[in-house]
Formats: sequence, structure tokens, C-alpha cells
Amino acid sequence: MKGDEGCVLVVDDNEVNRDLLARRLQRQGHAVSVAEDGFQALEMMRSQPFDLVLLDIMMPQMNGYQVLEHLKADEKLRYIPVIMISAVDDIDSIVRCIELGAEDYLSKPFNPVLLKARIGACLEKKWLRDKEQAYLKKLAEEQEKSERLLLNILPGPIAQRLKQGENTIADSFDEVTVMFADLVGFTKLSTHLSPAELVELLNEIFSAFDELADRYGLEKIKTIGDAYMVVGGLPMPSDNHAEAIAEMAIDIQAAIAQMSTKGGEPLSIRIGIHTGPVEAGVIGIKKFTYDLWGDTVNTASRMESQGVPGAIQVTVATYERLRDKYVFQERGVISVKGKGEMMTYLLVGRNS
Repeated sequence: MKGDEGCVLVVDDNEVNRDLLARRLQRQGHAVSVAEDGFQALEMMRSQPFDLVLLDIMMPQMNGYQVLEHLKADEKLRYIPVIMISAVDDIDSIVRCIELGAEDYLSKPFNPVLLKARIGACLEKKWLRDKEQAYLKKLAEEQEKSERLLLNILPGPIAQRLKQGENTIADSFDEVTVMFADLVGFTKLSTHLSPAELVELLNEIFSAFDELADRYGLEKIKTIGDAYMVVGGLPMPSDNHAEAIAEMAIDIQAAIAQMSTKGGEPLSIRIGIHTGPVEAGVIGIKKFTYDLWGDTVNTASRMESQGVPGAIQVTVATYERLRDKYVFQERGVISVKGKGEMMTYLLVGRNS
């Protein structure tokens, strides 16, 4: 309805009173429906929307008080404003109606000016509340979107701490397992792909990695070009972080083996893993980033960059934690940039 007009339900068991009031409201521009008893009124309110109900008190079977109680007990109907109407101008009756949740009370016979004014006031309050509810609903939807975006950027526990007002989030972890995975020869391969094909391929690959990270309870930290970084053991510490990373690494190799470019060119991946302590925290103001720092991160990165194409290279620290559950091949001592000579192993598969 537009302007001062509304959808009004008139409830009165007296046909003459009911029709008289309905015609008066129609002349004022309202769309009017009528009900001859409380049961019919409740049924109509549950099947179609109303902006206002004019409810007679004295009715057989179900009186106005009972209808009002049912109305206010119904989560979907309780906000429809109700003006009680009665031939009895009794203060106790008025008080009871207000206590039950009625917006107003009118005595018969009606003063036309007073009737119009009170209906107008009730409708205005109803429309203001409807606007408020629409605004709150939109606000809740926007908040939900923000929540989803925040959880896409940050781990759940970290996002919760930010919402609770922590300005600086920085934690130390005694032991986590970090993995880097990088597509072999992707720079050369990408020269043969259009920008759209390149993004589509990377999205397919990293979406598969994301699903595996979720499956094993790991935390994706970031992608850097065609490289993927994931960690186990934070932000919530766990005892099986090395095993979870190993499982994901093995599954990554299996997933990559099933993928290829549109031109049919096969893909290969190089993976590096290291276990040790890290510092972790949130940086940024406009664009939050949850990141890791420390020698463990650098070493895991070196395990990948100086690893073997198509293989999973791990340090001694990771090997010691996994040697009884997985099959390894000794690669031997290699010269690692910034670290010197290091003994490394190749994770071959699960120990049957």
C-alpha cells in the first residue's frame, strides 16, 4: 500500500458493526478484509499479510483477549499492530488489552476523527518497524558476508580474536610442519596459455589443494604465483601436524597426475617440507594477512626450490617424525642456500 493506506483486518462477530467499520475504512483508502470470529481471523492472518487488525473483544467461542494472546504468541504474527474495539469503556479492560500487547483501544460508537488518527498512528509505527526490520536484515546479511570474507582470509580462531578487539596478534609455536608446493616449469608453460586459461588452470589446481587442506585440518597460508604454502599445527596446536602434511603432499601428487593443460601437456609438482618452530601473526590494516616467519619457513621453502621435480623432499626433522609411518628414500646431503650442507629424504609413500 502507498501513502497512509494499509491492509486492515476487521474482526467482529456483529455483521452490522463489521460492515459499517469496513466501509468507513475503505472510504479512507484502506484495503479491508473482514472476519466474523477469532478462529477465522487467525487463519486469515496466517495466510496473508496485514498492516493492522481491529479486534472486537466480546465474541463467542474465542473472545478478543484470547485472539490477542494467540497472536502475540506467534513469532510470525506478533508484530502486527492490534487496536481493540469494545462497547465497554472500562479501564480494567483497557489495561488488560495493553498488557496483552495491543497497540490501542477504541470504544464504540467510534469518533470518525479519532478512529482515523489512531489507525494512522498505528500504521505509521508498523511501517517504521518494517523499515527497521528490513534495515536490520540487510545489516545482518552484510555482516554475514563480511564474516565469510574474513574467514576466507584468516583462520577462524584468529578472525574471532580480531573481532574481540585484539589489535596485535602474534603467536609463537614450538613445532609445526610447513609445506611448499610449486609447479615445475610453469613459467615456460604459461607462455603458451592465454591469461584466462592460465587463471582457470591455477584455480583448478589450487581449489583441489584447498579441499585437501580442509580434509586434513591444515591451514593454507597463501599462494605466490604458482606456489602454494600450507602449514599444520596452527593456529590450534596438534600432535599429528607432520602426518597431516604428509598425507596432503601424497594426495597433491596424485591430484596433479590427473591434471593437464587444455593442450594435453602434463603437469609436475615439486614439494618441500620441514618441521620446526615458527612465529605467526596478522599483518596489514586494509588487507589482513595471516603469515609465518622464521627459519622453519625458510628451510621448507629451500626444500621445495632445491628439491626434485615430481618428488616430496623433507628435512631430517620431518623424517624423524614420519619414518615409522611412511616410506622414504634417502637423497643424501645437499648444499642448501643459506643453510649449508643438509641431509634430506624423499617421501615416497605410505607405509603399507
